[in-house]
Amino acid sequence: MVLPHKLILASGSPRRLELLKQAGIEPDHLLPTDVDETPGKSEHPRTLARRLCREKAETARKVLKGDPKWPNRYILAADTVVAVGRRVLDKAELINDASNALHHLSGRTHRVYTGLCLVTPNDSFRQKLVETRVRFKRLSRMEVESYLASGQWRGKAGGYAIQGLAGSFVAKLVGSYSNVVGLPLLETVNLLSGEGYDVHAGWLRMG
Repeated sequence: MVLPHKLILASGSPRRLELLKQAGIEPDHLLPTDVDETPGKSEHPRTLARRLCREKAETARKVLKGDPKWPNRYILAADTVVAVGRRVLDKAELINDASNALHHLSGRTHRVYTGLCLVTPNDSFRQKLVETRVRFKRLSRMEVESYLASGQWRGKAGGYAIQGLAGSFVAKLVGSYSNVVGLPLLETVNLLSGEGYDVHAGWLRMG
């Protein structure tokens, strides 16, 4: 008897969960992980995204190790980093953080990196890094102040959420839009299917 595959999402991000569901994939379990996201000295943003997603996946793997409920599971972890050059813009927790980030992004091109890490049922690690370039228009004082008042910056890397009001700030985007939201769908689906996970099983239930 072949046990059905299970998917563990090692994230508490509602955006990542919504994106997976958009692709017809429903995780069997959510397992948010807590890792130190501080960049290393001179660590490039893309290296940071790759390292953090691996650490999140490894943490989740250790938590589930030996748990009889998950004998045939995949673990998916992701980490998104927003950067201008080599400067990483952290998640905005305070309004001053968001204000500084928006002024830094105004009229400039920045990069959004998402590291993906998949742990297969035989405990192999598969990784992928996705990069999207985003250019903001030059923001007026009124636009910045109004956006800050909206509160949509809270907890967002770079102090903005592209799927909300800040979508009107984007003058140009090269690459994956869903990557900027938090999970590049094309690459995620390809990573899962390439390792034997049935990404279309949920589609049949939607008909």
